[in-house]
Amino acid sequence: MSADGRSVVGRVVSPLLVGRDEEMARLVGAVARAPAVVVVTGEAGIGKTRLVAEMAGRPELRGRRVLTGTCRRIREPFPLGPIVEALRDTAAALGEEGAGALSRVAGALRPLLPELEDVLPPAPQPLGDRLAERHRIFRGLAQVFAALGPTVLVVEDAHWADEQTLEFLDYLLAGPPPALSVVVTYRGEDAGPDVRLVTARPAAEVTRERIELAPLDVARTRELTQAILDADRITDELAAYLCERASGVPLAVQELLALLRQRGTLAWRRGRWARRTVAELDVPVRVRDSVLERVARLSDGARAVAEAAAVLMTAVPQAVLLDAARGGTADGLDEAVESGLIGERGGDFGFRHVLAAQAVSEEIPTARRRDLHGRAADAVRHLDRVPLGVLAHHLRESGRVAEWVDVAVRAAERATELRDDAEAFRLLDGVLRDADLEPVRRAELTVLLAKAAFETLRVPDLRTVFARALAADLPRRLRAELRLRLGLYLDSVGLDPDEKWVSVRESVEHLDQRAGLAAWGMLALGMPTEPTGLPVAERRGWVDRAIATLPNIEEPAQRQFVLGKASMARLLTGDPRWTDLRDRIRGGPAEIDSRRANAFYSLGIGAGFAGHHEVARDSLRTALEIGTEMDPTGGIAYRSRAGLLLVSYLRGEWDGLADAVPEVLDGLRDRTESMFAEAVAVCLDVAADNPPGIVDRLRAVAEVAVPGDAMLLAVIVDAWLRPAVAGGAAAEALADTAAYVDLWETRGMWAAGVRAVPSLVEALIADGRTDDARALTERYTDRLAGLDAPMAQCALTYARGLLAAADGGGSRAGAAYAAAAEGYERLPAPYEAARAREHAAGALRGVDAPAASAFLARAATAFERLGATRDLDRVARTARRRGIELAPRPAPRRGPRGYGGALSPREREVAELAASGLTNRDIASRLYVSPKTVEKHLASALRKLGLRTRAGLAARLAEGPGAATG
Repeated sequence: MSADGRSVVGRVVSPLLVGRDEEMARLVGAVARAPAVVVVTGEAGIGKTRLVAEMAGRPELRGRRVLTGTCRRIREPFPLGPIVEALRDTAAALGEEGAGALSRVAGALRPLLPELEDVLPPAPQPLGDRLAERHRIFRGLAQVFAALGPTVLVVEDAHWADEQTLEFLDYLLAGPPPALSVVVTYRGEDAGPDVRLVTARPAAEVTRERIELAPLDVARTRELTQAILDADRITDELAAYLCERASGVPLAVQELLALLRQRGTLAWRRGRWARRTVAELDVPVRVRDSVLERVARLSDGARAVAEAAAVLMTAVPQAVLLDAARGGTADGLDEAVESGLIGERGGDFGFRHVLAAQAVSEEIPTARRRDLHGRAADAVRHLDRVPLGVLAHHLRESGRVAEWVDVAVRAAERATELRDDAEAFRLLDGVLRDADLEPVRRAELTVLLAKAAFETLRVPDLRTVFARALAADLPRRLRAELRLRLGLYLDSVGLDPDEKWVSVRESVEHLDQRAGLAAWGMLALGMPTEPTGLPVAERRGWVDRAIATLPNIEEPAQRQFVLGKASMARLLTGDPRWTDLRDRIRGGPAEIDSRRANAFYSLGIGAGFAGHHEVARDSLRTALEIGTEMDPTGGIAYRSRAGLLLVSYLRGEWDGLADAVPEVLDGLRDRTESMFAEAVAVCLDVAADNPPGIVDRLRAVAEVAVPGDAMLLAVIVDAWLRPAVAGGAAAEALADTAAYVDLWETRGMWAAGVRAVPSLVEALIADGRTDDARALTERYTDRLAGLDAPMAQCALTYARGLLAAADGGGSRAGAAYAAAAEGYERLPAPYEAARAREHAAGALRGVDAPAASAFLARAATAFERLGATRDLDRVARTARRRGIELAPRPAPRRGPRGYGGALSPREREVAELAASGLTNRDIASRLYVSPKTVEKHLASALRKLGLRTRAGLAARLAEGPGAATG
């Protein structure tokens, strides 16, 4: 007590939120306009947590459920930790309000949220694809948030967020439930670009607010101090002094006041709190120093508790805390709580702020801190749910390496089970880099690390980790698997291509007991798309060997995967035995599994490039059906859509194709995945009007295809050469594309490459290299003999027509062109058929004028139907010169069909689904498009209908078609 009865001990936290009225108003205002995302940033101790905690009690948000999850500095092998924490206690709310709205997808959440097992649907069958399963979990979580109704999700300390939490937030904010608001807090100085990016690109309909908490000024510091001291006023001098010393950081103000109270150096003078002289106060500048002085003033028992709490870092039950504290007592805990250093929440005790805990922990002498970590490890083992991540941390810091390795590996295995591959990788990487392991154990853990790395987005250079494991004398099979994993790792990150294939080749000979893994390596060596440098015959041999392992592969889905890859290899090289593999894929078990979807995808892609267009379309549709069942917005579904775009291009089904490309590109993750869709876009542009810069775009797509998708090169080269010949630039185009032609020929992809032969021959003749054109035609004729290549006969017949025309044989050329056109029609390949007929018209001009006119008219009709504007213009000019009358052309149109102020069919479809209450994510799943595409159509529909939000859609659409005229 002070002399006049004023207490100098008491609370250290303000009972009121002080100095943040403007920030609170912005926070509440944004959260109330769901869907919304609010970012609250600021330095440590600035008051982010206090602001969002006070938000929950605001009357403006009455009726909204506030769910909070915190990202931890010490992670557990549990993905989506803060999201799971937020949802853990929502079973009653779901049971009352929304469990019936959950589809079977939400059953995938059972391993993550056992607390909700009574309200979740049954668990679905595994998909066999970690990425697809992760997306299914994301869909399930989004459904749960939608089912909860008006909700505020608070994610605290996102600067410590795990990879999957950030991915989920990105997914959620791309198409959030309409009644959900998300608040994310993080320290700006500690947040990486991934954290900032997640909240920087929400859907257009999402209310967005960013609040950066600034330090308090003198006036606000006065308010805070008066609230903490329960005083009506303090001296101006004390307010200014505290503001300066604490740099306006509320936590620092609280710590300094607590220290001054412990010292007894605050004075009550003339009805207000004042400070003594500066020399008497000697207030530390940093929070760390004030915290340490406060701890030093505690009794031995209380200080022991504080040190144990600092080392533990997280709040724990009283018994655990006292077990970890050497010499700690219940009285000591009470004293630490009374001092304000330790807080209690839900029966658990820990430091009120992580900065304070960190300051105390770092000051403990090394030997004592190591002992405390050991005691902490022993103490947390008694928890009902042993936190393996925390336990591994304490064991490591205590120097108990063998136990640390054991627990870290268990934690990594648990993380792998829960699809948290990034956390599994982090744990194993630490063990392999820092622990002295027995050679076989090191090799086994390196294999596990490689598996986790394969599923992780961002992986550091692991070559030294592999090298260290391989340096030892290992059992033959273990070394073989390690070598294969090294090769696959190098392939995934694009490093050391020569070492990659050496590793794979050496490994497969010794994996006789691992048939599935061996087949994987054999296919990598045998695929004609891969730059292995192996001769064609040896590649085929590896594919045959992979197929021979099938009886030894136990898992049906894995057998399907091998069949798919092998069928693709055989199709691209014209091996007629692909049909047997197709039949085995079609006759396989009808499981919803990513490997089965990939089998149909591989079959479809190979068939498309080889010219089996019908097989390609049917197979890719099956892949899309399976992929959509797994995850409508997942990778295999979108890759299948991109493949179907390509097949539609090859089949000449171009109507609406240009409009479909952006929708598919929205759902693809990188340049490699988007390559087929990009190729379709650039090839359509070549046929439409050959715009400036087209060669650079063609080259860009070709360069992406070279490393692993060389079968696309023939399509690109074909499109590259056609306008070059017309523009008198054949020589330059041939030089630019020569390496691509050599690449597919060297790898034996004659069945795919023959597609470009007519354009190559035409360009060579235009460049005066008729002999080279003839040699090329003969080479393909020889190489394709006995192969299954539907494009071969028509393409080579077309090439012979070009050569006959170059020799002056109009009749022979015309007959060859006509035969080629009929062959192309049967594939179908109507664009190539139209080009052949245009050439026939030229060859027969002086021989059979009526036939020439008929061929020209048919070519014009086909080009007009396809939208091949450049070709149609050329044919029209030819017809005018020859006096041939063509059918009237429709008004020229470039780009998507215009609807003026009326809704397009797609906009109306999206608007009607939105009016029914579906979220953007739900609509995307229903229509097999991306949430961004839905967002674009919905924004356009709202604009045309004169609405600002979707709330009025139902009534506006009910007015009938006239309502959609803006």
